[in-house]
Amino acid sequence: MAKKLLDIEEPSYLSNKVKQDLKFKTGNFVWRVTFNIPLDPKTVNSDTMYVTNSQDQKMQTYIRYDVKNEVIEVEPLEPYATTGYYFLNITTRVKSKGGQSLRDPISIKFGFAEGV
Repeated sequence: MAKKLLDIEEPSYLSNKVKQDLKFKTGNFVWRVTFNIPLDPKTVNSDTMYVTNSQDQKMQTYIRYDVKNEVIEVEPLEPYATTGYYFLNITTRVKSKGGQSLRDPISIKFGFAEGV
């Protein structure tokens, strides 16, 4: 039986800026996104970060910022399908504690693929 693997595509220029730590929960996993500077917790919410499916429809998610560990957690409130692709979107409205915005929005494509 083939294992399900997560296929993540991200632009190479993001490799040092966005780190993903995925915790699988049978179609539900939590994205853990770490920035290189502390964020303003008031700017981390479902309007500034969200997941969309391949039809560009917003998925229901719960967004929280762990101030102590400086990690954003994006938890789905509905399971991801085991086929198709999704996008984790981070807008320029996410700001650092000092008020600095991202230069460009970030969109990371992910989905399940058959593996060995």
